[in-house]
Amino acid sequence: MDLTLIEQQVKEIVTDVQQMAGLTHRHLLVIGCSTSEVLGQHIGKAGSGEVAAAIFRGIRAVQQEHGFALAFQCCEHLNRALVVEQDTMERYGLEEVTVVPVPGAGGSMAAYAFAQFASPVVVEHIQAHAGIDIGDTFIGMHLRHVAVPIRPRLRRIGEAHVTAARTRPKLIGGARAVYERTPSTESCT
Repeated sequence: MDLTLIEQQVKEIVTDVQQMAGLTHRHLLVIGCSTSEVLGQHIGKAGSGEVAAAIFRGIRAVQQEHGFALAFQCCEHLNRALVVEQDTMERYGLEEVTVVPVPGAGGSMAAYAFAQFASPVVVEHIQAHAGIDIGDTFIGMHLRHVAVPIRPRLRRIGEAHVTAARTRPKLIGGARAVYERTPSTESCT
């Protein structure tokens, strides 16, 4: 497996998602990832720290440029809890849980992120502004209520299928509701 190619593919996909979702320092991006699927193996059966490192480097390059926060979803053995930086937990009012992800319980990607973060913590739930799912790991439970699919130019990393989504505020109201600001909606006479 060409780790340089994986890193480039990840960087391209994360760049597309960042642009399409408008991610800035005010936003949180959730990543679900099966390194086994990237290698063309069954999810949870062939995890790889080397693949996790390449994926992390690709994500981190875009994240550092644009400042959005990151959350890495653990596997089902940790109930899909998430690895975040402590300041992310505090900023979003998240509740810490006690566990350390390892490749066999948490997954290679979450374990690698935990080892790389300056002050890693694990939380049970988030409501991210956007997400990338590498290998069909099902990140939807960690997105805000109204998710909108994003179609990055690349749809695979290695052998893994990739999907992505951004979120938007709910549209509320009835037939007379207005959803965009215009000069006529900003003045009440």
